[in-house]
Amino acid sequence: MDSEVTCVDFWCNEFGMRVRIALRELGVPFEYIEEDLRVRERSELVRRMNPVHRSIPILIHHGLPVCGSANIIEYIDEVWGEETRLLPGDPADRADARFWADFIDHKVFSTQTKFFTSKGEEKEAAKEELVEHLKRLEEVLGDKCFFSGDEFGFLDVVFIPFSSMFYGYEQHGGIDLEAECPNLTRWEKRCRERESVCEVLPDGKVQYELHKKFYGIE
Repeated sequence: MDSEVTCVDFWCNEFGMRVRIALRELGVPFEYIEEDLRVRERSELVRRMNPVHRSIPILIHHGLPVCGSANIIEYIDEVWGEETRLLPGDPADRADARFWADFIDHKVFSTQTKFFTSKGEEKEAAKEELVEHLKRLEEVLGDKCFFSGDEFGFLDVVFIPFSSMFYGYEQHGGIDLEAECPNLTRWEKRCRERESVCEVLPDGKVQYELHKKFYGIE
């Protein structure tokens, strides 16, 4: 690793996409090291840099690791956010953004996993719960351009990688997001117009096919 900043990640990892989007958004040059999650054993680099969880993404800055995707985004914002800040300036708004980031990590992601891996009644229940979570985020967004208002920010960075699974929601369970969450679908298109986002987010069909293999979906 010759770079001052290194990101260790896997291209389709929604949590890692956040880090790469944040780095690009703030114009931070970085080296990218691919950690293939399809391989069961984690690399020596990951085991050394994140010995507790042995997970990615990992940001390595001057040889020191920063772990946890939301934590990494905050670190990027604090270190390089001189002209552009991702987190809101107001403490109450920052706390609110962190609350919804936690909601995405612990509600949306876990329900998404249940939706893709379960069958029958359990799958239908997970589908209803997932739509409910998305509608809640739709309410948070409202008619704003981005979650924090007119400027692309922290919560947008946190959630936009999950839009790479919107195609999978429709194909796997018939979720019509344009009908259920019209503001979110417009927000997704708006975000994808940003260079930092379009350079990172994979095609929805490719993402779904890969996750079908991950989840063992026929």
